[in-house]
Amino acid sequence: MPVDTTNNVAAPNPFMIGITLKAAAGFDAAWLTPRVYGSTGEEVAKRVLELVKALADNGVIDVVSSASVKMRESHKPMTGDAAPKKFENGRVVTKSGGSPSAGAPSGDDCPHGRKLVDKGAWAAMFCQAPDKSGQCEPLWRQNDGSFKAK
Repeated sequence: MPVDTTNNVAAPNPFMIGITLKAAAGFDAAWLTPRVYGSTGEEVAKRVLELVKALADNGVIDVVSSASVKMRESHKPMTGDAAPKKFENGRVVTKSGGSPSAGAPSGDDCPHGRKLVDKGAWAAMFCQAPDKSGQCEPLWRQNDGSFKAK
């Protein structure tokens, strides 16, 4: 690794790759997301191969997968639909084919899906669009238990 003699600090590697090892196709599957660094692209590629082989040979992948199963079994979702989601025709849908906004009032036209946040004294259904500027208006719980925009 090159050394910066002015500050006596090692220069960062110019190449990095992050890889994702998923246990299954769904969003609820266990993920390992290591990052591998190197001074050249070839070095990074070789290190990725070494890392994946070492993770498998030392049982890391199996242990993480087993721990993920145990976590899912002991920690059930508090609210909302935990069904894995996918995109169809530019819209987020659950694998069962329903909308993730199943608890939203009829006529809700949020195409991104909504997530219920219930804090006891208040509750709201928030748009799940990744970009805040593209998010739909939140729906707030009313005294009668229904949800609507302010």
